[in-house]
Amino acid sequence: MYFRSQRRLAGEISLSETIDTDKDGNALSLMDVVSVDEDLLEELDTRENCRKLRHYMETCLTRREAKILTLRYGLNDQPPKTQREIAVCCGISRSYVSRIEKKALDKLKNGFEAEKLPSHNSRGKKQE
Repeated sequence: MYFRSQRRLAGEISLSETIDTDKDGNALSLMDVVSVDEDLLEELDTRENCRKLRHYMETCLTRREAKILTLRYGLNDQPPKTQREIAVCCGISRSYVSRIEKKALDKLKNGFEAEKLPSHNSRGKKQE
């Protein structure tokens, strides 16, 4: 019975199992050899934030606000434009572009902040 159970586990290996020694004679485990690129973690975080931003732009902003932010910050692979260029493009004043931009950024900020707050039920208790 023992040999059957060991045969089933023969292909498994632990990350902390010693696989070799380094030049100083210290044990090297598989975990020491396999590493995670820190840029990968940052890239994943950036992708997640971009996904959230697109979601909030679609759900929280009007079409005009989304268009102005897209033009202003060069989203969707477009070069960023100045408020004056956007004003000419949309047929509105530069100061109105500024007001719309500020209002839209506040809406996005509120969306991101609301996500971080714990949800509560009607009695004020945190939901599980």
